[in-house]
Amino acid sequence: MMKRTRTFWRRITDGVAMSELWKQFHVDARTSYRLYSREIETSRPRGRGRVRHFFWMVKQFLWAVFDKLSPARRVLLLVALILLLCNIQISSPDSGSKLMNFEFNGAFWGGILMFVVLMLEVADRVVMKRDLQIAKEIQAWLLPPAPPAVPGLEIAFATRPANTVAGDYYDVFPRPAWQGHEGDYLIAIADVAGKSVPAAMLMATYQASLKTLAATASSLTELAGRMNNYACNNSQNGRRFTTTFIAEYDPASRGLSYVNAGHNPPILRRLTGAVERLEEGGIPLGIQPEAAYQSGTVTLQAGDWLVIFTDGATEAENAYTEEYGEPRLLTVLRVNLGAAPQALLSAIMMDIDRFVGNAPQHDDITLLILKAV
Repeated sequence: MMKRTRTFWRRITDGVAMSELWKQFHVDARTSYRLYSREIETSRPRGRGRVRHFFWMVKQFLWAVFDKLSPARRVLLLVALILLLCNIQISSPDSGSKLMNFEFNGAFWGGILMFVVLMLEVADRVVMKRDLQIAKEIQAWLLPPAPPAVPGLEIAFATRPANTVAGDYYDVFPRPAWQGHEGDYLIAIADVAGKSVPAAMLMATYQASLKTLAATASSLTELAGRMNNYACNNSQNGRRFTTTFIAEYDPASRGLSYVNAGHNPPILRRLTGAVERLEEGGIPLGIQPEAAYQSGTVTLQAGDWLVIFTDGATEAENAYTEEYGEPRLLTVLRVNLGAAPQALLSAIMMDIDRFVGNAPQHDDITLLILKAV
């Protein structure tokens, strides 16, 4: 009996420890609450008492739950809630003048209807999860599995989506040679506004346009301008813009030319300890057609670090809604100056995890780290 119980419990929990189960429940509960409460106005108007405001909040929260269901399931849930409060007993005389009792257990049938609604929602979730898993696999094909060997650089990168699929993109690849640019490498990182499937779809269009336009003979500013014009045709009038940092590295001269299109300025930490921000560029892609972009240039010396990241890293929040911030990122960088890029990447990710704790991840996190050697 004990063996069967243990087997059953392992099947239910997938062998996850109780502490980890509680952590998952805590994160899921906070995420669900955010989903339902984002449409609720929490501020209490003047003249409304605390008790009345509490019941008003409860009503709004229940409506937020109902609105996420289809009309048919709303009716089922409403009937289930009514039945849970009902327990009807009816007495009527039969032909022999005896009382005939009829008892209706509303709680039982209400529970059955609640279970039916749950099964319908689980079925939708399973189908959606399967589709998202396929989308995740397709998205993985668009991202490089490992950094290429670039002369003079050691590279590490990683991404962690807030949901199954992400709106962040990163890549390092050799650019086709053209006059004066033989052997150059293109370095790119991008963050599409929004999350999940819509952002992931636009990320795929960004990847396609970057690969296609990078194969043409054009300067970095021309490349950014053409990508912006392409993005403007797919940005829903600027609502789905993309911040990006694009750089071109020349191993022969160690020169790095770049365009920062509204992205978080990457951190260039020199061997001397000086810190520079790569800010030259323009507005995010997809906002204004024919926008002009400027390029900046730096030279990487042995021992220099370049940390490129999306805002999901520095804006990661803990349970007190405090942001991780760039100062903590710089501290981890300073402590791990002698490490390899992959070790530094792991250290940053672990520090973010320690800072965030059980708070849900609200944005995609992507880091691309380069060390000049």
